Amino acid sequence: MSKNMRSGAEAVVETMLSLGVECVFGLPGGAAIPIYDAIHDSKLKLILTRHEQGATHMADGYSRATGKTGVAIVTSGPGATNTITGIFTAQMDSVPMVVICGQQTTNNLGLDTFQEADVSGISYPIVKHSYLVNKIEDLPRIVKEAFYLAESGRPGPVVIDIPKNISSGFCELKEEENFDIPGYKVKHTADEKSLLDFAQIMNESERPVLLVGHGALISKAEKEIAILARDYNIPVTNTLLGKGVFPETDDLSLGMPGMHGTAYANKALCEADLIISIGSRWDDRISGTPEAFCVNAKKIQIDIDKCEINKTIQLDAYIHGDARTVLEELIPKLEKKDRKSWLKNIERLKRDFPLNYKKEGKLRAQHVIDEMYNLARKDAIYATDVGQHQMWAAQFVKTDNPRTWLSSGGAGTMGYGFPAAIGAQIGKPKSQVIAIVGDGGFQMTLCELSTAVINKLPIKILVINNKYLGMVRQWQELFYDNRLSGVDLEGNPDLLKLAGAYGLKGFRIKRSSDVRKILSEALDYNDGPCIIDAEVEKSDNVFPMVPAGAPLEDMLLERPKNKMAKPKGST
Repeated sequence: MSKNMRSGAEAVVETMLSLGVECVFGLPGGAAIPIYDAIHDSKLKLILTRHEQGATHMADGYSRATGKTGVAIVTSGPGATNTITGIFTAQMDSVPMVVICGQQTTNNLGLDTFQEADVSGISYPIVKHSYLVNKIEDLPRIVKEAFYLAESGRPGPVVIDIPKNISSGFCELKEEENFDIPGYKVKHTADEKSLLDFAQIMNESERPVLLVGHGALISKAEKEIAILARDYNIPVTNTLLGKGVFPETDDLSLGMPGMHGTAYANKALCEADLIISIGSRWDDRISGTPEAFCVNAKKIQIDIDKCEINKTIQLDAYIHGDARTVLEELIPKLEKKDRKSWLKNIERLKRDFPLNYKKEGKLRAQHVIDEMYNLARKDAIYATDVGQHQMWAAQFVKTDNPRTWLSSGGAGTMGYGFPAAIGAQIGKPKSQVIAIVGDGGFQMTLCELSTAVINKLPIKILVINNKYLGMVRQWQELFYDNRLSGVDLEGNPDLLKLAGAYGLKGFRIKRSSDVRKILSEALDYNDGPCIIDAEVEKSDNVFPMVPAGAPLEDMLLERPKNKMAKPKGST
């Protein structure tokens, strides 16, 4: 046998190592045994998870925190189908991920054999591409293509489905020449006319606002965003996933806009004469009803994905290209303007409509999250689940650094936050990692406590425990006559006993007066993961709030005294 001959599984592992992959997340099974056998004597670090969904969320969190492509390796059938939620989450948020699945042998495909599932067919709508490998010799090329597709352009997940006879068979491992993927081209630079049109609109504006999203973070455009804001006097609002592109502690930062954004961000957008979207797709949580969105402002956009151009909002100008590259070309064409009156108005909005909460009386989730932010390292990485706690965290955790805020945006995946924090801690072992989760979402993936304990990861798991599916309860209160249905989580486990069962440290907060003391103790504990059970007020609501489908002008700052009309959208 030639010295270059490798099993299909060995070819996969060696190709990944040549691409710089350092660790993978997953759970083995019969169809994946050859791949796990190849991992055994390799330099790949394997993080064994307790569920395949957890593996994909860990790969996702690893990717968001490090900027590298996350990898999950699972078996066929239910092992593969358990990854669908994590793949969908990564696709909606443009996260580079490669998911490798074991599969039945090629001669058994289509015969409903044991643990056979049409993984390619199931995953096609939620991936950049999905491969079913039919020839052993194609494996090295397919692996390289998969990583290139996952990382380039608008990033996203790619699935490689490998039948067991392919991973067990042998092929020659050789250097692949540069490959060409028909129909797949990534546009980086802008054409001159688009740049001039864009610059003219910006130069004519008196009240512009930058709306920066995840695409700006992915393209590493932080420096260019800062130049636009500080040198050209343009305030910045960031989407939920754009947190960290521009420092939220900066005077020019407006924080997050939209349904649960800051009141001053929403009011600034309503008063602006120009909104400049950079790597943001005008999602419905910001735009509400598109035809009623900030009608007095022009809208212009920079995006690497042409499908996002004029998809939701009809634009006055756009540039199709990479955010950082385009801004490098655009900035020399801009005129500096002082915009003093506009910035004074922004200061007034911040002063008149601050974020606030009551510290006295019952324990408030906002108080716990705000204090955690004040006590933690300023470069700490936060991973959140989805719901009320997510919105409070987005409001009170001021993110100054890129890749330190991990949250499921487009998919809104409950159960994401804790395993994503594990992935982040694996990828950034020297960082302080804090998972802020709700009692509902945490129970969906808490089996990964074993993964955190075994790997001795010093993650702080802050559980905002209100014994409700809090955001659904809030909507039922506001829009469904307080008819609470299916939201009561009485019967939750005792989280301190749960911590003991898994062998980790547990803390509990019940009183406002104990918040700082107990959080300080938890932050000082670094011998492994710890749970902080914050038993907060059950019926608090997140404000500000813009009802679904309503314009930003209809923002609520507090509980309405009168019955509200039902929203046009859903939670």
